[in-house]
Amino acid sequence: MANVLPTAKRAQILHMLVEGNSMRATSRMADVSINTVSKLLVDAGEACAEYHDKTVRNVKAERVQCDEIWSFVAAKQKNVETMKEPVDGAGDVWTWTALDADSKLIVSYLVGGRSAEYADAFIADVAERLANRVQLTTDGHAAYLEAVEGAFGADVDFAQLVKLYGTAPDAAKGRYSPAECIGARKTPVEGDPDEAHISTSYVERMNLNIRMGNRRFTRLTNAFSKKIENHLHMLSLYFVHYNFCRMHKSLRMSPAMAAGVSDTLRDMEWIVGLIDARAPKPKRPKRYKRNAD
Repeated sequence: MANVLPTAKRAQILHMLVEGNSMRATSRMADVSINTVSKLLVDAGEACAEYHDKTVRNVKAERVQCDEIWSFVAAKQKNVETMKEPVDGAGDVWTWTALDADSKLIVSYLVGGRSAEYADAFIADVAERLANRVQLTTDGHAAYLEAVEGAFGADVDFAQLVKLYGTAPDAAKGRYSPAECIGARKTPVEGDPDEAHISTSYVERMNLNIRMGNRRFTRLTNAFSKKIENHLHMLSLYFVHYNFCRMHKSLRMSPAMAAGVSDTLRDMEWIVGLIDARAPKPKRPKRYKRNAD
């Protein structure tokens, strides 16, 4: 039987990853090989993606906010053609997120490009997971318009919030600081959205959590994903941990509990249990009968 780390040790490693440590830093601190960390991340990512897909459904939300966060795999898009060792999936990668503004639950996520094709797939998944009509707010990305129409039809109160930005404070030297937001335009698109709740503030704050809680999202460093698969596995682990295991400070419960899709605050050992539940059962050794002389 293959050697398996104790549950507490695996939980410790996964904790280090969701708290923003790199895989190599985690392997050094936990005193395990990088291959052990990599294998555990893959197993956790697959288990968490499966659990999220089965569990986060029939969500009774009132207001949902959507946004996208940028990162890259192996190299930025402008450098992909000059890579010495090309990697599948290299280049800019966008993570689409849909957040329930009241429970703070991540209802859906998708990792890929920023094209209309990905917008259609993402919004279709969001629609499938909701139990009722909602007010939906997105940024001004044009791909959302047809995607929302195709997934919801007229059964949604949809608006877009377009933020207006000025010049970055250090634009002459290179953009290292964000440009100043000088205003926002609220545009109702479908149904009757409440103007007071046309906002993307919560999902944008969630994007900040993602960037601060995942080492591979850190800007202006060499901390980026080397493989698109590991990028997705890390996000699957992060979102399930956020939804089910993390106590939300203002809600005083997990987002999953606030949304009614869970009745228990989970922990990292529970995620290890999800991994073990998917592992193949060990085969019993065959017993041979000795023929009588």
